Amino acid sequence: MREYDDLEVGAVYRSRFGRTVLEADNVWFTLLTLNTNPIHFDARHAAQTEWGKPLVDSTFTLALVTGLSVIDVSERAVNLGWREVRLPAPVFAGDTIRAETEILEKRESKSRPGFGVVTVRSRGLNQDDVVVIEFERTVLVPLAAD
Repeated sequence: MREYDDLEVGAVYRSRFGRTVLEADNVWFTLLTLNTNPIHFDARHAAQTEWGKPLVDSTFTLALVTGLSVIDVSERAVNLGWREVRLPAPVFAGDTIRAETEILEKRESKSRPGFGVVTVRSRGLNQDDVVVIEFERTVLVPLAAD
């Protein structure tokens, strides 16, 4: 687990593990979030699109890449938000996703003594090293372990 002082601007952390996305992940996530777009769960409908098969719900991909980066940059942090989320390539069931996270900036919090504010850029890459998602997020990190 990295603490605030361990996070250096410019450092890039690669997730130790990847995660293969299952068809069940996509169907369950789509159902749990009440996403009614048939591109995610209706194979017949998806077959008629340019991709020819169901797309994985992009908010699942966002959650997965965020989760893959937690051990590297935010295990004891509070997420303050995401911005600039881009989806340059689709994700399909069977793809294996891993994360790369770069520290963009950090500063001690002005309003929360004992915490630092860290901004990172994360990218999700599939098994072919194609970027499938990229985003920035800001986290509130304790300055030292309790």
